[in-house]
Amino acid sequence: MSNLSEVFECHWQPSRGLLRLYLAALALALLAPWLAAVPLWGKVLALALCLAHAAWVLPRHILLTSPHALRGLRRDALGWQLWSAARGWQPVQLRPDSLALPLAVVLRFRLPGERFSRGLCIPRDALPRELHRRLRLRLKFSRRRWAMPGSG
Repeated sequence: MSNLSEVFECHWQPSRGLLRLYLAALALALLAPWLAAVPLWGKVLALALCLAHAAWVLPRHILLTSPHALRGLRRDALGWQLWSAARGWQPVQLRPDSLALPLAVVLRFRLPGERFSRGLCIPRDALPRELHRRLRLRLKFSRRRWAMPGSG
C-alpha cells in the first residue's frame, strides 16, 4: 500500500446500478398507495411526494448533474475534503459510521458548522476498480480519519 501521508484524490461518475436501484424503489413506492386501501387524496399526495423526492435526489445524488452534486473526495495535509462544482473543495469531518464495503462506500460526513451528518454512497461502478479499492483502504487505515477539519 502507498504511503498514507501523500495526497489521495478521486472523482466519481454516475452509477448505473444505483440508478436502477433507485428507480426500482421509486416504482414500488409509487405502486404501494394504489394497491392499498388509501383514499384518492392520499394516493395523489403520495404520488406528488415521490415525484418531488425524485426531482431532488436524481440530479444531486444519482445522476450527478446538479452543480451541488458531490463528485470528488480528497485527503491531504488539511484533512478530508469533498468537491462539488458549486462550492469547490469543502473540508469535512468523516463520521465513524462510514462503511467501506466491496460493493459500495457509504461515506458519512459533517460539514464544519453544521449540526447534522450527511451521507453519500459511492458504488463500485462509479469509480475504476483499482481506485475504489484504494478509497476503501484509505478510509479503513487512514490516521485521524475522524478528526475535525483543520485540527492537524
